[in-house]
Amino acid sequence: MVDSCGGLLNCNITDMANVKSVKRWFLVHKWTSLICTLFLLMLCLTGLPLVFYEEIEDLQGKAQAAPPMPEGTPMASLDDIIKVSRQQRPNDVVRYVYWDDEQPDLVMLNMADSINAPADVYKLLVFDARTAKVLQAPEPDKGFLHIMLELHTDMFAGILGKLFLGLMGILFVIAIISGVMLYGPIMRRYDFGMIRRDRSTRLKWLDMHNMLGIVILAWTFVVGITGVINTLSDVVLAMWQSGQLAEMVAPYKDKPAITGELSSLEAAVKRSCEAAPGMKPRLVAFPGTIFTSKHHYAVFIKGNTPVTSRLIKPALIDAQTGLLTDIRAMPWFVNTLFIAEPLHFGDYGGLPLKIIWALFDIATIVVLISGLYLWFARRKASEARINRILQSEAVTQAALLN
Repeated sequence: MVDSCGGLLNCNITDMANVKSVKRWFLVHKWTSLICTLFLLMLCLTGLPLVFYEEIEDLQGKAQAAPPMPEGTPMASLDDIIKVSRQQRPNDVVRYVYWDDEQPDLVMLNMADSINAPADVYKLLVFDARTAKVLQAPEPDKGFLHIMLELHTDMFAGILGKLFLGLMGILFVIAIISGVMLYGPIMRRYDFGMIRRDRSTRLKWLDMHNMLGIVILAWTFVVGITGVINTLSDVVLAMWQSGQLAEMVAPYKDKPAITGELSSLEAAVKRSCEAAPGMKPRLVAFPGTIFTSKHHYAVFIKGNTPVTSRLIKPALIDAQTGLLTDIRAMPWFVNTLFIAEPLHFGDYGGLPLKIIWALFDIATIVVLISGLYLWFARRKASEARINRILQSEAVTQAALLN
């Protein structure tokens, strides 16, 4: 909301109790907005297609789907699925197994040539969970949606890009707060939503900027805060690894890594779900990956309600003996991240909520662009006023000399 008080300083403000306070808020709003606006525009533009990520994949024909089978068809053993994956890719190892709520009859395997391969170097196998047959082996997505996601999350700059965008998000939140502090004094003189159509173009844009900004206030504040939280995902992961995960695997700290065959994955998932009734598996991390130790399956299980499905609980299974060694609720800061991500993209209320999110996103783009216009227009008007003053002085001096 750049320069949203541009008209305020030109108004009669003698009835305001503290002009200096208003001017301070104006400067805070002006500079925080100017610094972050271009990056916020990029985030809004890239975020718009990401809101409809699943729908776009459906249109592109990339969405996986299990073939129809009679209702109640039993699931295949996860051990059989692992066995087939090794036959398909004998030189690779399984790192993660995960499920998708939208496709409960599918199981996805993340494989790589070593357990320590970089996170972005992987191969996927999509299995029918009922038959243990490979349905697809898609290549990692490097197309339009991938580019939009990378730009939106870290601008292809890794953790430094995330933290930089987090800083821009903080400036955006400050700009929102300062805009609200300025809006109150402005609207004491006018009706809510007023647009002065009979005045200059700049004042009409200013009124529209202020009106849209206050209408989408709650949404921009929520999305701004959750966006900042999401940029801290790497920091949150490091805190969880050095805190809770380190405590859970402490008894295995000095034990050598497992070298032989791992225990049954099917039994590990079943034992984890038995330890937390009413929950179901979301992801399994194999020993040696960043989400577990060298000795454990980490089975991340979740609830069945809209809220609890976002809150994941890790269960550690000794990958040699198959015994459950620990299960805990995640710390508050990890749960905050889990809740912030779907809230940021409107990904918890189906297509109607996504459409609402998209409309708010478009309104925010208008606010940002109008803010930039107001800043440039105000600078141009100030420069023209200065030029008029200089020309007037020059004329006066010339008259005096003559």
